[in-house]
Amino acid sequence: MKTATRLLLATLFCFIAFGSSAQTKRLTYCNPLNLDYGYTPFETFAAWGKHRATADPTMTFFKGNYYLFSTNQFGYWWSPDMLSWKFVSRKFVRPYNQVKGDELCAPATLVLGDTLLVIGSTYNKDFTLWMSTDPTHDTWKAAKDYFQVGAWDPGMFADDDGRVYIYHGSSNTFPLYGQEIDRKTFEPIGPKKEMIKLNWEQHGWERFGENNDNVFLTGFMEGSWMNKHNGKYYLQYGAPGTEGKGYGDGVYVGDKPLGPFKYQSHNPFSYKPGGFAKGAGHGATWADKYGNYWHISTMVVDVKNNFERRIGFWPAGFDDDGILYTNTAYGDYPHYLSASKEDHLKSNFTGWMLLNYNKPVQVSSTLGAYVPNLAVDEDIKTYWSAKTANKGEWMQTDLGEVSTIKAIQLNYADQDATFLGKSLGVYHQYLISSSIDGKTWKPLVDKRQNKTDVPHDYVELKTAAKARYLKITNYHMPTGKFALSGFRVFGKGAGAAPDSVRNLIVLRGKEENRNSWLRWRQTDGAVGYTIYMGIAPDKLYNNIMVYNVNEYYFNGMEKGVPYYFQIEAFNENGISKRTKVIKVE
Repeated sequence: MKTATRLLLATLFCFIAFGSSAQTKRLTYCNPLNLDYGYTPFETFAAWGKHRATADPTMTFFKGNYYLFSTNQFGYWWSPDMLSWKFVSRKFVRPYNQVKGDELCAPATLVLGDTLLVIGSTYNKDFTLWMSTDPTHDTWKAAKDYFQVGAWDPGMFADDDGRVYIYHGSSNTFPLYGQEIDRKTFEPIGPKKEMIKLNWEQHGWERFGENNDNVFLTGFMEGSWMNKHNGKYYLQYGAPGTEGKGYGDGVYVGDKPLGPFKYQSHNPFSYKPGGFAKGAGHGATWADKYGNYWHISTMVVDVKNNFERRIGFWPAGFDDDGILYTNTAYGDYPHYLSASKEDHLKSNFTGWMLLNYNKPVQVSSTLGAYVPNLAVDEDIKTYWSAKTANKGEWMQTDLGEVSTIKAIQLNYADQDATFLGKSLGVYHQYLISSSIDGKTWKPLVDKRQNKTDVPHDYVELKTAAKARYLKITNYHMPTGKFALSGFRVFGKGAGAAPDSVRNLIVLRGKEENRNSWLRWRQTDGAVGYTIYMGIAPDKLYNNIMVYNVNEYYFNGMEKGVPYYFQIEAFNENGISKRTKVIKVE
């Protein structure tokens, strides 16, 4: 009897322990988000090649689900967990709206009670403000047939007292505007007011261009978004332009919803000028079901058209001093999603490193100059393409040594695509096999029966695998050639992390102190470096990730403001200790 009792208790304990472990397992994701992005709907934008495109995302938590709207998708996505997304097909723009092929461009969303509202960008006064109490289905009706606030890049906000406001603007000449609207009639109350305007003479990051040099144009201010936190109003904006790696989001803070506003000391608060996919501008800040803040923004591709873009999101929050920040460090490597209330100043990074950066690759065929190594160079702008989309085209990557594999991200490129706009019912199919010796292979990820569109497919393995070689074989493409901008393998190598970086130097311009030149001694065994910077030693909230270089020209500083810097090295085995913080006047 005692033996039976002990056996029962042991079994019960194991069951409880297993159940607890299963409940606490955290989901992971990887940017760019794996969404079934539509293709540009415009023939003129596709002159250099048809391609997927979206941008300007909003994210809203409503009735237990997350709703993601973005530019020209002919619908929207929803998810219960921020990982698995379901697309709802819908055309919001009505026939009498003269938008020439546009759908919802840079949409705005707002929750009022039990209702979700959405509207797109227009300077006209004939757009419909839509409403739904169950947006998991296509159950929308007009809240206002002719919305009288002509607003491009709108952002809507409901205050605690029930009053509703709209913010808007997209220009390198005009400011962002704000205006109150009636909660019941949605008619404007009073005239629009100027809120904020770019000040690129002071803020280096607001200068237009890849290198913040204002070549060709001056910077744009766009993409309004408002959050309220501890009685303060945080008016956010995108700048300086969607084409550049420094596309980010800034914020002004005020005591009233229509200002006046003051430039936050830490800016841009959302910034990602390095890594595989760059850019973190024109987005939205929201709280998940646990109360944790996140920031979603636009990521830049900009190859076949300057509006070729993707979407990513990152942990965000407000520090003890009320500073809004976004944590984009290793922001296109696998990260954990929240499973409870957490501190986003602490990293959600899994620690899984990229195992095949610039490692040897072999392929079945190559189309022209789209050579194989472009799929492992950590640049979404470059890609390898096979000659065909035929079943059996393949790519093999050599990790250099047997490593522990945790996850894989496949980033497809658009080579000779034929679609315009949204295409439903299309899908990718492939098989990834692994090998220790390059001779004996076994299936690792089998999606030969997949029926979904997965242009940035991210797969976390249920059980970590040991392998040196991985091979992806194509079985079906939705359109175009079999082409990859990133065959990215994550996990841990068998070696040691690099030593700490030595001799970090920051040379700041005297006549032009918005600009600086960072240099450091190369670290043996490092494949890249992450530079941290900020406006205080304990507020190094921004970062720049670079590969295979030992210098960086940073032109995004605020004039006359001291900055603090720190750097770490990384490779496939891990990350070094950070250097001491240095101050630059």
